[in-house]
Amino acid sequence: MQRDDVSSHLRDATPRAIYAHIPFCRHKCHYCDFYSVVDRRDRQPAFVDRMEREVHATRDLASLGQVRTIFVGGGTPTLLDPPLLGRTLQAIRSLADGTLEEFTVEANPETVSREVADTLVASGVHRVSMGCQSFHPEHLKTLERWHDPASVPVAVENLRRAGIERVSLDLIFGIPGSTLEDWNRDLEIALSLAPSHLSCYGLIFEPGTPLTEKQRLGRIGPVEEELEAEMFEETRRTLARSGFEHYEISNWARPGETCRHNLAYWRNDDWIGIGPAAAGHLGGIRYRQVPKLDEWMSSPPPAPVVDLECTSPAVQRGDRWMMGLRLRAGLPRNEVQELLREDRPRRSVVDRHLEAGRLEWHQDRLRISEHALVLSDLVITDLVIPDDDPLSP
Repeated sequence: MQRDDVSSHLRDATPRAIYAHIPFCRHKCHYCDFYSVVDRRDRQPAFVDRMEREVHATRDLASLGQVRTIFVGGGTPTLLDPPLLGRTLQAIRSLADGTLEEFTVEANPETVSREVADTLVASGVHRVSMGCQSFHPEHLKTLERWHDPASVPVAVENLRRAGIERVSLDLIFGIPGSTLEDWNRDLEIALSLAPSHLSCYGLIFEPGTPLTEKQRLGRIGPVEEELEAEMFEETRRTLARSGFEHYEISNWARPGETCRHNLAYWRNDDWIGIGPAAAGHLGGIRYRQVPKLDEWMSSPPPAPVVDLECTSPAVQRGDRWMMGLRLRAGLPRNEVQELLREDRPRRSVVDRHLEAGRLEWHQDRLRISEHALVLSDLVITDLVIPDDDPLSP
């Protein structure tokens, strides 16, 4: 029944984005809560066969003429053998009937050989998002990341030689044992590679991860809040001096290089999710394909879905506040007025944060003020579910 519900929404929706999930990893990093499985390589051919059938089923169900962006994440998609990687990416690319503005693939640096880079280009990929996290071996060890920092510039060079100029690097600050000097060095090395985009995230101890279990046992702990806040502020200062625009709380881009796919999430557009554990959003319906590789591979397409949720108008309003205020552009005044119409709890929250200076009107848009960005989680949480909001439609 759940699969039928999603299928009916696929027929009615006009998604602008596709997210495809490839779950294979060489090793499970201790901070990561994304669905992944350690790659034994023996399942790769069967996975690719199944993904091709999922693509065909999706194409038969959905109207895809409005798809503008594709993001292939994981896991580590570039762990697939190059011929299998090419088959997978070409199948997914075929879902975009119209003009594709951006085709992004996630990668880990140690996997981006010349052959993989050539395969990405031959498959139509425009952009690669690479997980670096840190250039300090001791901090990578804390995260249980297994790549050598020296592999990052090699991977970037392989991509550029193949013809991919749009390279995004992911970094994590607030790693236990790290200092402000360490973080400044990470930013310095990343900038020396001339990326077009940087994602800089504060480390989160996600429930159910080995890192959080180590915290529970007292073997590791977060950095001091003051240090993490200073790392965030140093990121803003350093990247601004280097010509990057801060367009989302954790994301910076050179002019014109924002991640257009992620903007679909932050603007609450519709997108399709394919692959084990891939999430989708269609006309207020949230869903996720089954997060078990064997079950996903053995099921007929389209795959079974879990976590199907028909969101209420109140939840949709909360989502719009959350996503809109993550963007530095904020929410336009007319949308704010519409969101606050007959919504007394949120109106009082907005007024309170405006009075305290945590929210501001900037170019007729409501946004989190510059000095309060470090408190963005507090402001957004207040607006997603105000204390006296009954979450009624």
